[in-house]
Amino acid sequence: MSAVAAAARGMLGVRFRAQGRGREGVDCVGLAAVALRAGGFSGVVPRGYRLRGGDPVRVAAMLDGMLARGDGKAAGDVLLCASGPGQLHLAIRVEDGVIHADAGLGRVVERPGVVPWPVLGAWRIGA
Repeated sequence: MSAVAAAARGMLGVRFRAQGRGREGVDCVGLAAVALRAGGFSGVVPRGYRLRGGDPVRVAAMLDGMLARGDGKAAGDVLLCASGPGQLHLAIRVEDGVIHADAGLGRVVERPGVVPWPVLGAWRIGA
């Protein structure tokens, strides 16, 4: 298992908290930040974003500046998804599904099987 996927799995059950960045609570960006740090990423993760809206092209360009493009199939890949109208969401690929911070359920959860949202892109640490 990749270090990124393992770190995401270690966050299962942590409560959802907008702009959160640790065990006290995370949103999808915070979950990705925690997981990526465990994989060796040392870059700056954005703050001050809105939970709804966002330009997928701008977000993809920002991710391109921090990580390498992936195919979305490897454990540890960070997936940018369109989870609803005007709603962008990050999830971490694991061997049998994805792990993500679910605002509706109020915690980090693992969802087995296929990704339930359109995947707009995938990124990973390194080439």
